[in-house]
Amino acid sequence: MNSPVVEHLRRAGRLDRMFVGGEWALPETQAHGAVVVDPSTEEAVAEIALGSARDVAAAVAAARRAFATWSVSTAHGRALLLDRVHALILERAELFAQAISLEMGAAIGFARHTQVPSAAEHIRVARDNARSYAFVTHRGDMAIVREAIGVCGLITPWNWPLYQITAKVGPALAAGCTVVLKPSELSPLSALLFAEVVHDAGVPPGVFNLVNGSGPEVGAALAEHPDVDMISITGSTRAGVLVAQAAAPTVKRVAQELGGKSPNLILPDADLLRAVPPGVAAAFRNVGQSCSAPTRMIVPRARLQEVERIALEAAAGIVVGDPRSQQTTHGPVANRAQFNRVQEMIGIGIAEGAQLICGGPGRPEGLGCGYYCRPTIFTAVHPRMQIAQEEIFGPVLAIIPYDSVDEAVEIANDTVYGLGAHVQGQDLAAARAVAARIRCGQVHINYPAWNPHAPFGGYKRSGNGREYGLEGFEEYLETKAILGFQDAPAPGSA
Repeated sequence: MNSPVVEHLRRAGRLDRMFVGGEWALPETQAHGAVVVDPSTEEAVAEIALGSARDVAAAVAAARRAFATWSVSTAHGRALLLDRVHALILERAELFAQAISLEMGAAIGFARHTQVPSAAEHIRVARDNARSYAFVTHRGDMAIVREAIGVCGLITPWNWPLYQITAKVGPALAAGCTVVLKPSELSPLSALLFAEVVHDAGVPPGVFNLVNGSGPEVGAALAEHPDVDMISITGSTRAGVLVAQAAAPTVKRVAQELGGKSPNLILPDADLLRAVPPGVAAAFRNVGQSCSAPTRMIVPRARLQEVERIALEAAAGIVVGDPRSQQTTHGPVANRAQFNRVQEMIGIGIAEGAQLICGGPGRPEGLGCGYYCRPTIFTAVHPRMQIAQEEIFGPVLAIIPYDSVDEAVEIANDTVYGLGAHVQGQDLAAARAVAARIRCGQVHINYPAWNPHAPFGGYKRSGNGREYGLEGFEEYLETKAILGFQDAPAPGSA
């Protein structure tokens, strides 16, 4: 298949390059490459160059040089540049959507209407924060100064490839930091397009750098580099632990957005027709490949059969197929490793004795190749089953019954994760009280609209630090207290 995205990048000479110091440069060694696979066909569509620790060193050196001037640039000037980045993402939205659909299998409609616009929103919010933030405040005779932390290594995943890039790059640049980005080598095409946007927007050389590569090679080199002041990683808990260990000797800041097993707690008074179908949709959004997907639906035991019927009807509306088709709602999962993981966990759920009410192992009927999975719902799931405890990262929903609200809250909190949660109920005061008891970084009551200003991050093994909005912006700032500030003579005075 001839992809316009791949042809664009090939003609521009991007596939075999890194973006370092404002230039598209060949990697230090050209012996390593990674094949980009279309998950809908399992066919190779491109090959990109992979960097090494030497490329990381070059990128960090470029970022360090640029930091001297970028960190003292005006917030207004940084906001203007981010405004241009935002405009170019929207201008090139179709190319980005095609890239995301090709590299990780997102249905083209979902890529167009969710993946790309949401990514652009992170840049808009960062721009607005740069314009409005008080970098210097006064407290008595003190000045409290918030200034850029330094050079930031940003490690992003394959499941929301552009969205996670902008969620990190936007606030880092707005704060005055310079960055070295390592996107997932499994979904690198949208990252290359983003580097083009940054270049074309006029961001100064060295402020943004891109080094493709593997986690053990490039990710580890970024984490341990002494001139990197901060690492921000979105990925698995296992990857987050490895990055934190590599970063520890240099005592750099580490922000981690990691795994999740999010609950959707349906209270006894909930209107099931309003609570269950959006819960199924949220669990299967992005084919279940979201760390905050509410893949545990915790429901009153007395209403279990009704929940099952409504959930089954909701799942029947899912159309799995060619991600390039407008009729498709859900494409394949993103890669073979994830396909195998989903199949393994479905098998475990069956072996554990959970009741399968739809889906199951194998591909949907009529799809003989591609990493397609059947939307799968288990019911009568015990909270200690593997499918109720482990992150599957695919279209698999576990319905777990409870007998009291106290038990439901206990089930919601009974995992090693604490990233997101949902609560459904008609009594808003009761829903708020339950939300307050759930140990996680973000709770949604009755399916509110997505808000890019809402801080996002985890408790427990779901990570530390926050992304998005003001709190995500402040992750990239250090705090300096200057005492006696008001008593000091003005610069240049006698």
